[in-house]
Amino acid sequence: MTDQGSFLNRISIRRNQVASMESGNNPHDQELEDLEFFQKHVADRFSELLPASKSGDPTDSPACDPSPLLSISWFRKLLDSFILCEVEFKAVVLIGRDPSQFSKPPLDRLIPDLLDRSVKALDICNAVSHGVELVRHWQKLAQIAVTCLEQKPLGEGQVRRAKKALDTLLTSMVLDDKENNSSHGKISERSWSFGRRSGAAASSNKDRTAGSFRSLSWSVAKSWSAAKQIQAMSSNLAAPRGGETTALPVYIMSTVLLFVMWALVAAIPCQERNGLTAHFPLPRQVTWGQALIGLHEKIAEEWKKKEKKGTSGLLEEVQRMERVAQTLVEFADSFQFPMEEDKADEVAVQVAELADVCRKMEDGLVPLQQQVREVFHRIVRSRAEVLDVLDQVGKMSSPVPY
Repeated sequence: MTDQGSFLNRISIRRNQVASMESGNNPHDQELEDLEFFQKHVADRFSELLPASKSGDPTDSPACDPSPLLSISWFRKLLDSFILCEVEFKAVVLIGRDPSQFSKPPLDRLIPDLLDRSVKALDICNAVSHGVELVRHWQKLAQIAVTCLEQKPLGEGQVRRAKKALDTLLTSMVLDDKENNSSHGKISERSWSFGRRSGAAASSNKDRTAGSFRSLSWSVAKSWSAAKQIQAMSSNLAAPRGGETTALPVYIMSTVLLFVMWALVAAIPCQERNGLTAHFPLPRQVTWGQALIGLHEKIAEEWKKKEKKGTSGLLEEVQRMERVAQTLVEFADSFQFPMEEDKADEVAVQVAELADVCRKMEDGLVPLQQQVREVFHRIVRSRAEVLDVLDQVGKMSSPVPY
């Protein structure tokens, strides 16, 4: 991105100027200018992720994303935006700054809080990555059904095989949802271990579809809750007072990190999401805050509409997959050979939609999972860089417990 490149170059130049004391400009004024650019870039990036206007014409608003809200392509753009923000945040906070400032208010309090949020974000990235893996297996089941139902002429054998794959898919979704919303710990296994639940079905199902879920088992504490992680990340997150300009970039990045993790948890299957829509603070008085509020409200709206329907997350492709799968199972239950022409045309439309969903998942889920992992590693590296600065501070004064 050109704007980002010029922004980072300017900060690098400022660092050299400050270091050599050759700049005639006030370093504080330069910091304020850099902060202004950072806020503008955050606002621009998240405004671009807002859905199209109500007219449905994306050209009506230059600041809208043609990708459907909560789709795989939309999340890929969201993670791209986060990565760009994270790079600029480090430039604003670390480049040209006297390390001793990290031991003074307000940074002495805000930086440790950010480090703590980053650890919680790493847990969420792990959970989301496993959730994407689960969705990839749902896609494989749906693709089996598509392949069967595209056969011409369509016979009872193909329909039965498609129904088995779709039944396994829908059962996995329901089990995952029950686990995510169970508050009594009655379910001892995660649906990432779905193959073990369906051992009997797997033995009778020669395509071994259900058994493939065994590879998705992962170790996690039964008490771990994605919603509680989000709530913990939002605690102590308050806008800095008017004069605390050094605190503002930390506050902005903390808010962006919280929002991105919240959106991922809302869309991707994760363990225990009760209370996910609980309020967390977003600033209304600044442009970048308005963009996040707009996205937060739309996603929260979708959550409220979907949470009572037993669906596993808000990912747009998963919503479509579940809806079409249910329709095709109903068709399979009443299938009679030969099919009437009108019925065949109706089923063909449904199969074509499921095939389209599968293509989008096939193209987008692996890159999305890679982006989640990249976010994970960037957070780790950034945390290490901040810890290095705090270590310098510790050597100059008293030890820092991070």
